[in-house]
Amino acid sequence: MSIRVLLVAGLIGAGVSACAAGDVHAQTPAKAPAPATLTAQSQAQQGSFTFPSAFQSKDIQVNHTSIHVRVGGSGPAVVLIHGYGDTGDMWAPLASELVRDHTVIVPDLRGMGLSALASDGFTKKNQAEDVALVLDALHVRNLDVVGHDIGNMVAFAFAAAHRDRTTRLVMMDAPVPGIGPWDEILKLPILWHFRFGGPDMERLVAGRERVYLDRFWNEFAADRASFPEASRRHYAELYARPGRMHAGFMQFAAFDQDALDNRAFLARGRLQMPVLAIGGDHSFGATMAHVMRFAADDVHELVIPNSGHWLMEEQPKPTIAAIRAFLQGSLPVAAVPQTRLTPAEVDAIPRRGGGAGTSGLNGVQTTVLSGDPNAAGPYTFEIRVPANTRIAAHTHRDNRTAIVVSGEWHLGYGEVANEAAAKTLVPGSFYTEPAGVAHFAFTTNTPAVVYISGQGPTDTRYSNPIDEPAAQRP
Repeated sequence: MSIRVLLVAGLIGAGVSACAAGDVHAQTPAKAPAPATLTAQSQAQQGSFTFPSAFQSKDIQVNHTSIHVRVGGSGPAVVLIHGYGDTGDMWAPLASELVRDHTVIVPDLRGMGLSALASDGFTKKNQAEDVALVLDALHVRNLDVVGHDIGNMVAFAFAAAHRDRTTRLVMMDAPVPGIGPWDEILKLPILWHFRFGGPDMERLVAGRERVYLDRFWNEFAADRASFPEASRRHYAELYARPGRMHAGFMQFAAFDQDALDNRAFLARGRLQMPVLAIGGDHSFGATMAHVMRFAADDVHELVIPNSGHWLMEEQPKPTIAAIRAFLQGSLPVAAVPQTRLTPAEVDAIPRRGGGAGTSGLNGVQTTVLSGDPNAAGPYTFEIRVPANTRIAAHTHRDNRTAIVVSGEWHLGYGEVANEAAAKTLVPGSFYTEPAGVAHFAFTTNTPAVVYISGQGPTDTRYSNPIDEPAAQRP
């Protein structure tokens, strides 16, 4: 699978401030608290970092440091772990939603935000122990774990080290050191910041924190305007505090050891708890689930449309809805089983003449490779299209992607088939079938084999009813 690259905008640690009388909010000067009636969407868009009055802030001494944490609510526990470029403040909209029926715990990572200054201990394994000891101090045993960016990596280390305590795991838009295609990810030029650090780099960035961080907020967003100016000012001020950029650089400097630690975790066995892998469609996308399937058996994939890396800032409403549903046991999609098929094994699977999401034309053969196109969840099927076959303009209810495996495939978009508007796709070519967008296809003298993937249940609706195969007519 290709590695999608608007990926980890890493985090240099920053914070949320202590607050009075349990009203937890950040220390951005002259910022008024957000009204209690703000929705999660408007909170994120307005750069509001105010937590509900049910939250209190604490500084907890653990593991040779002090961790700043916000705690509120009652019920099943969940910990929300931030990444680089944010602090625990990023979770205010989600925390406001979950606190209605959860005990919500939101720490600032070691050395970041309002946690104590720290010069070492930045391996994700060690920071997972910071989290575990904070939970012990709060008398929390079992809980759900949610992480984004660097927090993703800490969340993974926690779940791997404390499998008996982790009920569910949510991983959001970042790779995991040592897991899956990690070595290939390290080679991506856009991730040069993974190796950027040290005393000279800290001097270069000193006084220019906003300039450095803007690069992450801009390049890793689907639309840079979706990361609010208020949030940029807020986090830049926090990262400019003494020692915070150092802590951020050290998060990345620990990656080599993190990879060794995670491979050792994996050698003890794969994760068994349910995992929700969320990626922005302009960022890590489905690769988040691809990575997690190297380490976990029960992985549920979710790609958030119109979002880059900053899911909570760019698309808070669907992100929050997905996390809440998952934590309540309503899986947004079905788990994908582990499947490896050689061409010979694919050939051995019985073929059929049609089915959900296919053209229904005589002669076109379909082989379901994964999932069920009739049911909710991801699916993939193969179609074998004879030479000189025309498939009229049609739509599907779901977003689909496809790869041409063999032959020559001609595809175009539009309500009416127009050969002049079609593009010739040879083996290895990729295309999309956006939900509700009419498209048509045909072969000439060469048959074609195409793999199509989507999110069921799917269907096929011809733009002109007279083009429907006889078998599909009422």
